[in-house]
Amino acid sequence: MASQLYLITPAAADPQSFAATLATVLEAAPVSALLVRRGTLDDAAYASLAKSLVGIGQAAGCAVLLQDDAVLARRLGADGVHITGGAAAVKAAVGALKPGLIVGAGNSKTRHDAMTIGEMNVDYLFFGPLDGASDSNAADLAEWWAATFEIPAVLSDPAATAAVDPRGAEFLALSSSVWSAPDPAAAVSAISNAVVTP
Repeated sequence: MASQLYLITPAAADPQSFAATLATVLEAAPVSALLVRRGTLDDAAYASLAKSLVGIGQAAGCAVLLQDDAVLARRLGADGVHITGGAAAVKAAVGALKPGLIVGAGNSKTRHDAMTIGEMNVDYLFFGPLDGASDSNAADLAEWWAATFEIPAVLSDPAATAAVDPRGAEFLALSSSVWSAPDPAAAVSAISNAVVTP
């Protein structure tokens, strides 16, 4: 089964210059979801970044998700949120945004964690880090989840190359290897050709 791409913006994306880079990357390959990562940005800087990227992502056919900020997602017309906190944060986001908007959740380190969050009416479960090194335990969990449950699995592989194995997950999340590449658009295109095209 082919996987869809889920793109994570860099932690230190500059609102002024990154928009053009993102638009180029989104033209290079079909990306189903875009997470605007907060990183270390304060509220005002993150709102500015998100505002500059929501329209670009949606124009390219992406569901644009904001990190841990349901209020901002509604205000900017984003498609939903990605929650990195625990069950209480997920529950609050589901209560605030469902059924109209998407609520995805990450940070599941065990099968028990995943099943607990999976019972909370989320739209996907996210396995793995937002950036940095790949996590083999997360890949194992994503493979198990995708084979067992109907709620989609997102496998995040920050070091992904065209040789990546999505392990049966419905979505493959890309981050560090794309933005550190000499040509991010070419990097996404190569991975897309390997995992999206049946």
